[in-house]
Amino acid sequence: MSSRAADGEGDTQPTTAECHARVLNAAAARGLEIEIRERPQARTLFEAAEILGIDPSGIVKTLVVKRSDDTYLFALIPGGRSISWPKLRALVGVNKLRLPEPELALAATGYERGTIVPIGSTTDWPIFADETIRGRRIAMGAGSHGYSLFVDADDLIAAYGATVADISVPEVR
Repeated sequence: MSSRAADGEGDTQPTTAECHARVLNAAAARGLEIEIRERPQARTLFEAAEILGIDPSGIVKTLVVKRSDDTYLFALIPGGRSISWPKLRALVGVNKLRLPEPELALAATGYERGTIVPIGSTTDWPIFADETIRGRRIAMGAGSHGYSLFVDADDLIAAYGATVADISVPEVR
């Protein structure tokens, strides 16, 4: 999205240029090599994978997860898999976690749902990465619609000190 859109809370989605600048600056500050690639809009993760010519598991969803104390974390889940709430709760050591409303996710990260990436988030929330992304070059959101970011998963994990664990289950389709 290249224009600013107001939500009900007064937060706005930054422009594409602002989002990409944040992502690129944050990646450079952590020594991460990334590639941002423009692509046609996709309606689903599977459609995006087809457009990019990669397996759906090569696209990693960045889920913003809200804790009961109003703090957040990022869960990195590969395409074709879903977050396992019991596994993630046990790992984090809490009884309650949930996906926040879109306006809360935007306020917590500076990115709109469907574009969220931990790189360049307005807050460096803790990252929990599913173990199946290790050893791969992955595609993720790039901070704005119509773009994908490519990065080596192991480099991303190391740069952010992410916790790597089994936090997903196969998606039921």
